Amino acid sequence: MSGHSKWSTIKREKGAKDAKRGAVFTKIGNQIAIAARSGTDPAMNSALALAIEKAKSANMPNANIQRSIDRVNDKNAAVMEEATYEGYGPGGIGIIVEVATDNKNRTYPEVRTALTKNGGTMAEAGSVMFQFTRKGVLRVAAIGEDALLSIIDAGAEDAQEEDDGITVYTDAKDLAKVRSALSDAGLDVQEAELQYVPNNLVSIDDKDIARKALKILDALDELDDVVNVHTNADINVDVD
Repeated sequence: MSGHSKWSTIKREKGAKDAKRGAVFTKIGNQIAIAARSGTDPAMNSALALAIEKAKSANMPNANIQRSIDRVNDKNAAVMEEATYEGYGPGGIGIIVEVATDNKNRTYPEVRTALTKNGGTMAEAGSVMFQFTRKGVLRVAAIGEDALLSIIDAGAEDAQEEDDGITVYTDAKDLAKVRSALSDAGLDVQEAELQYVPNNLVSIDDKDIARKALKILDALDELDDVVNVHTNADINVDVD
């Protein structure tokens, strides 16, 4: 399965730091508010259940979670919308930016500026997207053959073992089902979300290009309305 790169690891490390200082709560709260529009009962709404689980993994207080859910019935609350933007970065890498916003007229210029100021460009809708496939992606805190067998039995499409765990890939519609099966098998699922997984990776071996690519990805990820940043960049050099 294509899709793993240095950016994946950096995002996980950055996410952990953001969670510690509470910077991630607004982003997750927006995801919860959008998911809750399809139903406020997580037992009947798998998207909401996954968003709540993500919030709890980030140690988001229950009161914050409930307030995000309650926004769906608050006529005075700003209406949240999802949007996806596409762009190109240094080295010809493709970038997909998912946002949750109450004002696209604010968010689009912010995304465009983060791209253009750091050497990237906005792309026409669909010109980057075809290089990716929407997948369920889970992180399991386990390694070894027994864990991999349990993952296969749970219905996963593919799995990639790393030093600190296993990345699991599923069909998008099977994410909640596989998440439940893995938990029932006794595995510690640390993350579970839908992602745009690249069909093929663009290898970056030049340190200067790699540094520029990571700068543009980080600038996008820092935006308050940005929920997720995906790229087909495969960064193979140490930029520290």
